Amino acid sequence: MAEKKHILVISQYFHPEQFRINDICREWVKRGYRVTVVTGIPNYPQGKFYDGYGIRKRRKEQYQGINIIRLPLVPRGNNSLMLVMNYLSFVFTAGIWSRFTGLRADKVFIFEVSPMTQALPGAWYAGRRRIPCFLYVQDLWPDNVEMVTGIHDRHILGFLDGMVSYIYKKCSRIFVTSPSFKQVLIQRHVPEKKVTYWPQYAEDFYQPVKKDTEPRPFTVIFTGNIGYAQGLEILPHTAHTLRDDGVRFLIVGDGRYREELEGEIRKYGVTQMFAFTGRVLPEDVPAYFARSDAAFISFKDVPLFANTIPAKLQSYMACGMPVLAAAAGETERIIKEAGCGFCSLPGDTDGLALNIRRMQNCDREAMGRNARAYSEKFFRKEMLLDKMDQYLER
Repeated sequence: MAEKKHILVISQYFHPEQFRINDICREWVKRGYRVTVVTGIPNYPQGKFYDGYGIRKRRKEQYQGINIIRLPLVPRGNNSLMLVMNYLSFVFTAGIWSRFTGLRADKVFIFEVSPMTQALPGAWYAGRRRIPCFLYVQDLWPDNVEMVTGIHDRHILGFLDGMVSYIYKKCSRIFVTSPSFKQVLIQRHVPEKKVTYWPQYAEDFYQPVKKDTEPRPFTVIFTGNIGYAQGLEILPHTAHTLRDDGVRFLIVGDGRYREELEGEIRKYGVTQMFAFTGRVLPEDVPAYFARSDAAFISFKDVPLFANTIPAKLQSYMACGMPVLAAAAGETERIIKEAGCGFCSLPGDTDGLALNIRRMQNCDREAMGRNARAYSEKFFRKEMLLDKMDQYLER
């Protein structure tokens, strides 16, 4: 039997930061691959280094059979300048590492959530070693930069567009998280045979849980990053509309937008309708589903996000949660195909309020079963990892 490959993973974010690449790497180790991850010092999403980590602390680690190399970078901070410095510093240090490292790998796998710049060191390493380079695209650049940050300068966007085209050209295969992403890349003249739809899956601990039967208000849960792209400003206005309907919102997670969101909640006078847990371990999230009636997804009202299948949708469906969404495009398509919830347009507070009232009075158990069945059919972990094996073993 042929020896399994050595996979070099380039990801600016990795354990203890909470991204799906953590589980992908753990599963590769279980399947016999040797895995090395080049990443940064953990600081997402708070913007400061995690306790116990730093420029001189824990720069090399072993995590469940994975070798981790942590490169110095500027933490994200809490403003745009710090975020730009964070992005550029990882490219700089990882670029130097890729040029001078003696590490030998068989394949490069780049886990691309923003920033796309993190893919450059992986492409450079693969080019020098003349080995295959796989890119897993979660965010589309420069579209994401323009629509989320409001940057419209043609020189900046033109530079970023050229960088993205360079990265796509240098990669042997590009995996995307939605069918719409594939079409976008084809429109950018990336050869169709080079692009593969490989959706995200939910980790094993996302399983249906028995509902807590203690009396409580009708609870809508949101989990994950509290960022600007999520469009969570819809919630305080919607809560004000529902202030007499016995509804509360449970926000599980943290992020750069949290402080502003809490300010909006106070502005609308609905503080008593919201509860925040702060950052929790992913493994603990299903326990919060047990005390919730429906799970919520939203995006800012920009066309880019219609192409996106958010990772939390797979988590919600794997746990058999009915879904409420303020989203369009791929998210709306899946919810309708699965018959697992209700969808309104991004930013439509009246539509969301109406759907929450509908959810209060529908057969939520049936919706939950539909969600779980769809997850098993299209997002099953073993099936997707088997498919990836076919590319890794070629």
